Amino acid sequence: MAEAVSTRIPKELEEGVEEFMRAEKLEKSAAVRKLLWTGLQEWRQRRALELLERGEVTFTKASEIAGLDVWSFSDLVRRSGITWIKSVEKVKADIKVAAE
Repeated sequence: MAEAVSTRIPKELEEGVEEFMRAEKLEKSAAVRKLLWTGLQEWRQRRALELLERGEVTFTKASEIAGLDVWSFSDLVRRSGITWIKSVEKVKADIKVAAE
């Protein structure tokens, strides 16, 4: 079931949505849904990287938050350049969780 959402956006954002609609050959509602989904996915990935870097979640949990399998997430971590390995014990704990 879909939920209707109504919002006002600035002219510049409307122009960007229209540009996206033309480029992707989408109607407005489909374009807005795709942009929202893409933005949410990117936010989840950024959030997962932040939590991982602060040591608040394990690598496996961060990959779940990001909505990625551990291999795709490991590539994202590598590309981001964050430092997440703080100790050997932390790595061993992450490996144990991933193996379960």
